[in-house]
Amino acid sequence: MLKNIIIQSDTKLSLEEIKVLLLEEGKLVLSEDILSKITSCYSFLKDFSRDKVIYGINTGFGPMAQYRIDDDSLRRLQYNIIRSHATGAGSPLPPLYVKAAMIARLITFLQGYSGVHADIVRLLTEFINRDIIPYIPEHGSVGASGDLVQLAHIALTLIGEGEVFYEGKLRASAEVLEENRLKPFEIYIREGLSVTNGTSVMTGIGLVNLIYAKRLLTWGVIASVMMNEIASSYDDFMSDVLNGAKNHEGQRKVAEMMRFWIEGSTSVRKRENELFGKNNERIFEHKVQPYYSLRCVPQIVGPVWDELENAEKVLINELNSACDNPIVDPETKNVYHGGNFHGDYVSFEMDKLKIAVTKLTMLAERQLNYLCHDRINGILPPFLNMGVLGLNYGLQAAQFTATSTTAECQTLSNPMYVHSIPNNNDNQDIVSMGTNSALLAKTVIENSFQVLAIHFMAIVQAVDCLKIQGRLAPRTQQIYTEIREFFPTFVEDMPKYKEIEAVIAYLKRKEIEI
Repeated sequence: MLKNIIIQSDTKLSLEEIKVLLLEEGKLVLSEDILSKITSCYSFLKDFSRDKVIYGINTGFGPMAQYRIDDDSLRRLQYNIIRSHATGAGSPLPPLYVKAAMIARLITFLQGYSGVHADIVRLLTEFINRDIIPYIPEHGSVGASGDLVQLAHIALTLIGEGEVFYEGKLRASAEVLEENRLKPFEIYIREGLSVTNGTSVMTGIGLVNLIYAKRLLTWGVIASVMMNEIASSYDDFMSDVLNGAKNHEGQRKVAEMMRFWIEGSTSVRKRENELFGKNNERIFEHKVQPYYSLRCVPQIVGPVWDELENAEKVLINELNSACDNPIVDPETKNVYHGGNFHGDYVSFEMDKLKIAVTKLTMLAERQLNYLCHDRINGILPPFLNMGVLGLNYGLQAAQFTATSTTAECQTLSNPMYVHSIPNNNDNQDIVSMGTNSALLAKTVIENSFQVLAIHFMAIVQAVDCLKIQGRLAPRTQQIYTEIREFFPTFVEDMPKYKEIEAVIAYLKRKEIEI
């Protein structure tokens, strides 16, 4: 069912609304009052800019701002910044991330501080609603005047040049515009600079990253619950009292999530029933306390939860901001020159987010090692091998993939935020590298889904090895059943790469209510 997101003059988009637009085929609807707000700002700039020197209207750009542009070249100036900056390189940014970037750019315009003509707002909305996706190479932004290069590729398609992905094919923008009876945008005052100047690409990538990172956290908690069911752990490590003794919201929330998912399980144990009464064992057959990767989940995943909450706050604030330059304010009747295009907020948050996801991935990899290592778990065959030991190999090789992919995440978690390199004739003498940070976080998240997929394959195989399907909690049993529907129990060795992809797809698409 299609959902319309109606934008009023005071609307602040939420992460849930972004999910509707990106993952649930929602459509944007612009109200008349928001269009009036855009027109009012444009009209003010049109009158105000006469006989004044305003950056990017009658001056060059960047270090070329010291050069005045003749009146008869002003429109050409705006086209030049689009064409000259469409210089990206590398693989095309996937459509989902480009769409998120277009939404972020549109929301910047809708703040009413950009001085753009309403026609560009209408056209950009049509691109978003019709899934006309500009071709944007991944590389090119230093994240300081924002995402100049990548945004220039979006702007190029809006003026009827460049290429777009439409209905699964890469085509000339002019053809797709004509097919959709849309008119390419024509420059009025400063739209070339306005479209290309800002943090919208890094913000768009960041929003998709956040959506998927939140999903990964939920799966990490579910996996951890099932791990403790497999290990038949004592359940007090997730208790309200124990975790309430630590004043961290994330830890308490993760413990609460675990208690929700474990409810109804007969596989975990009660310490008070076995160890707090009479017990004559000299050497305890069952571990009094399990390994940290099982027992310390609230303390390990809690900081991840806290970081994702902070990342949402930062990204939603950035989304609902005016992030270009100059800022045009009809209310104070002035044009303010500054640096709202600087991407440090997003850059810093993407570095923290990728570190958080990497730690989540490391936890999954250690839990996977527990399942595969028979001398550690003491209850499962090596590598969950249900065939003939030595002749068959179970998930031995799949563990290689998970371990190597986790190692890559660890390397990619080094920060971009502190890797400023001056450029642009030292006009941009300290930059954010925010888009690079967001792209690296994107890779870490993709890697994490791969590791979690292999981990869940091992978890369901372990459940079958122990024959504890009926002892699982109802909610974890449902997850087990859903995965087994397309990844059945295996004994003989067969290639597993397609199954890994199938589990990744399942983990990405499944919405889980907590």
